[in-house]
Amino acid sequence: MPTMPDQPTLEFPDGDNARRADQRPADDAVAPLATSGPTVDTPPANDGPSPASGATPVGDGPMAAAIAPGALPVPLAAPRRAVRRPWWAGLLGRVMRPWIGLKVEPQTPETLVDHRPVCYVLEDYGLSNALILERACREAGLPSPLQPLPGDPLGRKRAYVALSRRNAGGALAMATGQPQSKATHSESLARLLEAHRRDHALDVQVVPVSIFVGRSPDKNNGWFAVLFSENWTIVGRFRRLLAILLNGRDTLVRFAEPVDVRPLLAEGLDPERTVRKLSRVLRTHFNRVREAIIGPDLSTRRLLVDKVLASPAVKDAIGDQARRDNSKPEDAWKKAHAYAYEIAADYSHPVVRSASYLLTTVWNRIFRGVLVHHIDTLKAAAPGHEIVYVPSHRSHMDYLLLSYLLYNRGIVPPHIVAGINLNLPVIGTILRKGGAFFIRRSIRGNALYSTVLAEYVAQLVAGGYSIEYFVEGGRSRTGRLLAPKGGMVSMTLRAFLRQPTRPVLFQPIYVGYEKLMEGGSYLDELSGKSKKKESIWQLLWSIPQVLRSNYGQVVVNFGEPIALADVLAEHATGWDGNAVADSERPEWLSRTVDVIAQKINVNINRAADVNPINLLALALLSTPKHAMGEADLLAQITLSKQLLVDVPYSDRVTVTPHTPQEIVAHGEEIGVLERVAHPLGDVFRVDDEKSVLLTYFRNNVLHLFTASAWIACCFLHNRRMSRHTLLRLGRTMYPFLQAELYLPWDEDTFAERIALTLETFEREALLERVSDEDDGIYARNAGQSDEVFRLRALSHPLQQAFERYYIAISVLAKNGPGTLGAGELESLCQLAAQRLSLLYAPAAPEFFDKSLFRGFIQKLRELGLVKLDGNSKLVFDDRLATWAKDAKVILGRELRHSIEKVSPEAVKPAEPAVAIAE
Repeated sequence: MPTMPDQPTLEFPDGDNARRADQRPADDAVAPLATSGPTVDTPPANDGPSPASGATPVGDGPMAAAIAPGALPVPLAAPRRAVRRPWWAGLLGRVMRPWIGLKVEPQTPETLVDHRPVCYVLEDYGLSNALILERACREAGLPSPLQPLPGDPLGRKRAYVALSRRNAGGALAMATGQPQSKATHSESLARLLEAHRRDHALDVQVVPVSIFVGRSPDKNNGWFAVLFSENWTIVGRFRRLLAILLNGRDTLVRFAEPVDVRPLLAEGLDPERTVRKLSRVLRTHFNRVREAIIGPDLSTRRLLVDKVLASPAVKDAIGDQARRDNSKPEDAWKKAHAYAYEIAADYSHPVVRSASYLLTTVWNRIFRGVLVHHIDTLKAAAPGHEIVYVPSHRSHMDYLLLSYLLYNRGIVPPHIVAGINLNLPVIGTILRKGGAFFIRRSIRGNALYSTVLAEYVAQLVAGGYSIEYFVEGGRSRTGRLLAPKGGMVSMTLRAFLRQPTRPVLFQPIYVGYEKLMEGGSYLDELSGKSKKKESIWQLLWSIPQVLRSNYGQVVVNFGEPIALADVLAEHATGWDGNAVADSERPEWLSRTVDVIAQKINVNINRAADVNPINLLALALLSTPKHAMGEADLLAQITLSKQLLVDVPYSDRVTVTPHTPQEIVAHGEEIGVLERVAHPLGDVFRVDDEKSVLLTYFRNNVLHLFTASAWIACCFLHNRRMSRHTLLRLGRTMYPFLQAELYLPWDEDTFAERIALTLETFEREALLERVSDEDDGIYARNAGQSDEVFRLRALSHPLQQAFERYYIAISVLAKNGPGTLGAGELESLCQLAAQRLSLLYAPAAPEFFDKSLFRGFIQKLRELGLVKLDGNSKLVFDDRLATWAKDAKVILGRELRHSIEKVSPEAVKPAEPAVAIAE
């Protein structure tokens, strides 16, 4: 598909053969992953503040609270006149220039400062750091750090200081027996503060600057260079020289917002305490930036396992296990040790860097590009937080792709929860080195394993490691979000409550594909075949086919973060902010876990992307033969896009910018649909196998069209309906749709969306307002007009949901109250749905998904329409029949009769069943 003429391409690092990408317009987060490939006018990859960018840690973190609470930004002054740098700096700068490639963050650091003098603060002294800083300032139009401040308060003819420096006199002191200096803070920083005390007119801005050699994400150097990339180790001059020679072209310079000195001095502390406080705050800032860029100071797998086994909770579990097994404590300890080693990751930076090289080649070969949206919000919110990434789970590519993107955006990859089934020979080792830790699918009944796993997660959270897991538990086979499982959320919450010092931020992520690598296996599973067990041979066998395929484009959208502190403030009644022991079980704990899990799914859906395949699936699957004329297909795609514009779902939803014609051409290109030439106009169709797979992509975005599908369903079997009735029935049905599709609104807000959608339907001539009675009467055209055809297409995705609801009501009514348990009702509903699909018309695979019936029955119980009696059987009264009357508005008489006919009976009811009124 041709790229939009006004959109830049998105490529991967070193992707010489990278395909053109579907770039989205005017989004700072939509950034190229590379600097190689065709030259295009694209913004740099890190165009927003990254997790520890200076704009956030200083403005929102402890620096702001401790230094300048409530300080207002000062208006910018006019650009300053450039000054000549010292001759030696010019000479050494020319020598270093071929070896240094700078990436400066933020893009416009000159906007951070105003007219006042600027003093830069580095984490460490060093000639290379001074030269790199001088060049970055010169290129950004900032004051030179090598020129003295007015009056030279530092006394060193320069405008920068450092918190620490190499002790050059250490060896001399040891040789001569002289005592070594034990200064705990920068003497230059102390002189700067003293100068402010003496001169009340002096007001210098202190700007922290972090410099990293070898951690810029956009380029990849040789494998040997990984050994000399940036880390937590303090290096000497020779190693620094090698790092510059090998990795200097990947140098990152990050400026932070300035710190005002005057408010600190106004606190009235003595000089020693003042300089120590400023040093401590600055050092905390530098540590946060370093942690966000290169990750926490990683301990070895062995040391982390030792911490887990030494914890009181695991020691108690080992004792309990020994008593249960009637074995020696040593044997139980060995079992716990084996569990810990089975679980623990073994993160290796060289392996991650090497995997980045390999994945760059793979992504360039199989994808047309990857778009990333809203990552700037993560970078702004991340500093000082424990980040828990919670993406949707559609493919095994999810965690590889997300770790790759984070790494190549300068963010440390997370530790990833992976199923033990992926711990394959060789592959498992590589994944473990990349940060994966493996857990068993079921841990029920194994108290020792559960305790070891919970303690391992607690150690990760306490250590500041970012974590990634899928709340759905497994990959979705239908394209819908699966019901969230709260196990890992509970462990994360317990780990925080045990040591509530580092705030936790859940980051929902939507991953959208145009074509799935697992499409064939999903099709087999949906048709009834059992899931194939993963094996190394299966993986190796599939590699050639994968590399020959075109999987279109991938979109990764970062949703609205969820602050654990906000959830606790609302739902953890009675919690005072103090640590909660592992033995305690607050009554609000389970409820809070459920709220977080549900909110994660809601925010994933609020960050959905609508790609060309989603729009094609919505249109083509709405017809009996999954075929449409070209004009009708283009019109339906246009209508779908217009609805997304007129009634936006959220500000994080993204939509393909391509025209309907380009969307259809793209579908042909990747083999999703087939064009059949005909003298009266070409027809597009999909075969039966592809249509099953297309339901997956339709379900990805079904929730975005809930209001429009609801209105269309109401007019499917009714020519006229009042606005009042539409809104009333919408409020009645909404709780069930909300539970199934993880919608974010309350009933009143959903009614407002229905009203807005009605306006669009009226503008598009799908409906006509024929009367002002009853808040307005709307009518559709009679017969088989184009407008009716488009309404039918809009209603189709939601129609089967209402059919499922009616099946459950019909089975309940047919068997009578006090006859069926919840599990029995689920099974009978599934059988009825399968039979209905076989007898009348093929249905989407999720039509007889037992979990969807389970969710509907649970919502009936929550609303009080059904209850459990003393025998755990479902009982109901006339209210259920009253509720069921509304079904005739949505479902036709013939369809209702068919559903009632196939609804099975478990046993003959002891009393007359409640009839469903027609």
